[in-house]
Amino acid sequence: MPSATLQPSVVTEIPGPKSKAAAQELDAVFDSRAIHFVVDYDKSEGNYIVDVDGNRFLDVYSQIASIPVGYNNKTLIDAAQSPEMVSALVNRPAIGNFPSKSWHNVLQEGLLRVAPEGLDKVFTAQSGSEANELAFKAAFMLYRRKERGEGVDWSAHEISSCLENSKPGSPELAVLSFANSFHGRGFGSLSTTRSKAVHKLDIPSFNWPQAPFPALKYPLEQNAKENEAEEQRCLAEVERLITSWHCPVAALIVEPIQSEGGDNHASAAFFQGLRDLTKKHNVVMIVDEVQTGFGATGKFWGHQHWNLTSPPDIVTFSKKAQTAGYLFGDSMLVPDKAYRQFNTWIGDPARVMMSRAVIREILDKNLVEQTARVGDVLYGELSKLADKYPEQIQNLRGKGQGTYIAFDNKKAAEFVAAMKRLGVNVGTCGVHTVRLRPMLIFDESHIPILLSAMEKVISSL
Repeated sequence: MPSATLQPSVVTEIPGPKSKAAAQELDAVFDSRAIHFVVDYDKSEGNYIVDVDGNRFLDVYSQIASIPVGYNNKTLIDAAQSPEMVSALVNRPAIGNFPSKSWHNVLQEGLLRVAPEGLDKVFTAQSGSEANELAFKAAFMLYRRKERGEGVDWSAHEISSCLENSKPGSPELAVLSFANSFHGRGFGSLSTTRSKAVHKLDIPSFNWPQAPFPALKYPLEQNAKENEAEEQRCLAEVERLITSWHCPVAALIVEPIQSEGGDNHASAAFFQGLRDLTKKHNVVMIVDEVQTGFGATGKFWGHQHWNLTSPPDIVTFSKKAQTAGYLFGDSMLVPDKAYRQFNTWIGDPARVMMSRAVIREILDKNLVEQTARVGDVLYGELSKLADKYPEQIQNLRGKGQGTYIAFDNKKAAEFVAAMKRLGVNVGTCGVHTVRLRPMLIFDESHIPILLSAMEKVISSL
């Protein structure tokens, strides 16, 4: 049965008794406190996720924005069952030393096929956090390479001092990030994460600068002057931090839309301003597309909405890509010696092959264009709902950004829990934001289901 003909079906409380029992059993060996419900993935299909109690939900959260083309997608199943995939799984290579004969083609036919203009090189990784960590390393090595001088080898003092975590081998360099940002949970990425204290508390961090991210007022068209002034204020602070920080700022990292921090937006002009500043001060511009990449905003990459005068230096990715890593164009970002950017697996060819299948599905079925179209319809319908219930749907945002839509609700957690009881799986972010993260196969037929559940919940709160 095609997923478009399915409907949500809730037959137990959420989570149900079987889900609770499974989570309790798991808890003996694996921390299960964050589990929403336990899933029967064999029964899940397309836009619908099914739990072990038989409850079926329209999934508008999609595994924290990471499912691109639906559950049990046939194209992905065929790719998973291919002899090429079997070989990659049972012969998982140390890819930097012993790549398979097909590795070049896998990259060219997949990730590099959809690389942003000007970024024709890739380094693969395991997760979004690792992708950002590796991007920071690349920026730091580039900074020191330029400072040292091209062709100048490392000194004996640099080599010995780095092993003692001291200068000059371990220099003081910084990455600038923004208030309310989220870039991962590793040591470096966590130091640039400025939201969700639960991840940062008790963890040592680098002394790196934090700039304000524009706090826009909505509706945008009624607050244009105030928002422009706010963005200019933030840009001025970025430049002040770059030029006055206690150590050189080697890189700046920014999300096209701040996701975990509350779905915060800024204009294309703001991001062009960042690009101008990074060019002016020789700072590597890293765009974190872990959540916005692969079509969710109605363009393949979220930063393509900006029409920058020059591309970012590095774009990181994960989630819907079903693999991770970063794309870049400057050959100087390739480290000056082998093994400097390296680990055993450097990602996983099996996951990169799955990403290639995802890319084929997206391009063959025009799913980015579909997401842009459906997003416009969805935003229009949500605008009507916001006019009807202005206290419940506040600061609606994401117009023209595909289905990457969010709004504020003072009882966001209660709202989301109530939506689950009606068979719609939705997520939160920030302090009181409800975010929509449907898959790329979400279409017009699913909008009435979502809106009907929302209106019932709004009426009940």
